[in-house]
Amino acid sequence: MSVEIDIEYQGQLHCAATHGPSRQTLTTDAPVDNGGQGGAFSPTDLVATALGSCLMTIMGLVAQRNAIDLTGMKAHVVKEMTSPPVRRIQTLKVTVTLPPGRTLSAGDRAKLEQAAHTCPVKQSLHPDVAVQVQFVYPG
Repeated sequence: MSVEIDIEYQGQLHCAATHGPSRQTLTTDAPVDNGGQGGAFSPTDLVATALGSCLMTIMGLVAQRNAIDLTGMKAHVVKEMTSPPVRRIQTLKVTVTLPPGRTLSAGDRAKLEQAAHTCPVKQSLHPDVAVQVQFVYPG
């Protein structure tokens, strides 16, 4: 299955992307430390966003199959860049916080965590990108 995305460079390091199936749009801007204004997600911010969203989506699929309600689950992603020898994402640190008031068995936790680690975005990242995922289960 393919999805088409059209992107237009708008000048001054801004791009506008349109998702073909839904016609939803988003804009990007270069970060301040790379000559941009930092007025929107940078392309590498979108990678970090995609990782956090993908982890939770795949966990959500497993949760649905196992009658687990994950409504209110949150992810916090910290993206760290490096320059030598080229500017790239060095580390993505993800903290997934499960919603309070839910008791999950050790088996359910293992299923959800395994699902997160197999998300397509994580599997698509270059091995040089260090991905660290932490799960927080509120008491």
